[in-house]
Amino acid sequence: MNSAQPFLLDSNVLMTAARQYYAFDIAPGFWSALDRKAGDGDLRSIDRVHAEINRGNDELVSWVNHTFAHYFFKTGTPEVLEKYIKIITWSQEQNGYTSAVKQDFARYEHADPWLVAYAFVNRCVVVTLESANPATKKKIPIPIICEAFEVPWTNTFEMLRHARIQLG
Repeated sequence: MNSAQPFLLDSNVLMTAARQYYAFDIAPGFWSALDRKAGDGDLRSIDRVHAEINRGNDELVSWVNHTFAHYFFKTGTPEVLEKYIKIITWSQEQNGYTSAVKQDFARYEHADPWLVAYAFVNRCVVVTLESANPATKKKIPIPIICEAFEVPWTNTFEMLRHARIQLG
């Protein structure tokens, strides 16, 4: 991981943190740290992740729309769209996934391929809670896509360590 590369958050990082181990009422420092790092240009997400989170109805929706709203970047650039198309094409050529999994992956509103395309074009490190387990067949995992396109990826806890974010 290059320290100059910003971290790009997957929706599961924010959703799982808010609903499980870093709930707003017990770990406000986590959310303040994300906001601070985003303000420094070290952390961001994309419009497609914002849309996924907005399908919910909880404190996270309020936080992303008020505190973190400026840190969701647009995926509609020609460069990102070009890489997105390559990722979708790659996904359709993968053996071991059912046509239903491939169709779900290729849904235009599905954030995963957009996340990796944006990270590739903008030289970001994808942060996700998914693993690179090739045995996973119910979906195409983000780390598998990252590895196929040589995009660096990590998980929440390694991001916190690398970014020197301390919560206590």
